[in-house]
Amino acid sequence: MAFIKIQNVVINTSYVAAVKLDSRTSSGEKSVSVLIATPKYPLFQLESISQNLCHNEWIEFTGQAASALQDYFTSFNNVIDLSPQYQESTVV
Repeated sequence: MAFIKIQNVVINTSYVAAVKLDSRTSSGEKSVSVLIATPKYPLFQLESISQNLCHNEWIEFTGQAASALQDYFTSFNNVIDLSPQYQESTVV
């Protein structure tokens, strides 16, 4: 478990479900959005059958916070990038 602090928000990285890196706000400003999925613990086991077990919330960051998050989530130290590094060319 790790925590990241961005502006006045501290995020437990165990609850990060998804990150949108190159997003834009409605005004066109660059943003990074983080989907936080926190577990809901039902009082009774029967409630878990019909209810969603997680609470999901998108948090959007702009400006320097968006740049810092972009750097964090594109760093090879923090995230494994599975996209190809180069396009193979085919010789005909």
